[in-house]
Amino acid sequence: MDEHRTGRRRPYGGPVWPPPEEEGLPPSARLYGAPAAPSRVRVPYRVRRVAFYVAVVAAGTALVAGTVAFFVSRPRAEPEPSVVVDGVAGVGFPLPPGWRRGTIPPVTGFTSVATMDGSALVMTRPGESVAVSGPRAATLELADLYGRLLLHGDTVDVVDDRSITVGGYTGHSRALRATYTDVVNQPSYLRVTLLTKGDGSVVVLGLAQPDDPRRRAEIDAVIRGLK
Repeated sequence: MDEHRTGRRRPYGGPVWPPPEEEGLPPSARLYGAPAAPSRVRVPYRVRRVAFYVAVVAAGTALVAGTVAFFVSRPRAEPEPSVVVDGVAGVGFPLPPGWRRGTIPPVTGFTSVATMDGSALVMTRPGESVAVSGPRAATLELADLYGRLLLHGDTVDVVDDRSITVGGYTGHSRALRATYTDVVNQPSYLRVTLLTKGDGSVVVLGLAQPDDPRRRAEIDAVIRGLK
């Protein structure tokens, strides 16, 4: 059977095309042969990138959450109370909550200061020898001096006068309360304490304006904590 009858052709003396086994197949089948196995589905790059970011964010979130949970679950150490150390006067004292150490005492001669919101303060300084006059007489003189210097009250009353022993020191403490006839100034509170140990002494001055039971108690707590 020649090529004109069968539809097959022999290009330039080569083999008959198409081969007999492919006769009757459509051109596409003759060109590509048997269907190939389907390839793996390719995920678009944008989708893969988004999935990667999501995985990274999820891992980061889990890490942060774990870190926060770790620190929250740890027992918290109680903060140490602030302490004022007056190396010149040779004393130190802890501060009540809310108080802070100051830098420059507002009264000449004092070498340390602690304040509470500008409404109260405590100052310390080295004292003079009281071997002759005794601590009470020296304290009364100091209270009169600082009362006139700081209070400027129209009326000044003694609200406390007693001997005191704290931190190995013995001495005397005197408290004054000043009131004013004008309507601007509120009552003020002043406590002057003189403490002695051996040949040395320390002067402690506490001042509060306005006078308030809470501030009085805090000043007294500072004095009791001296050592």
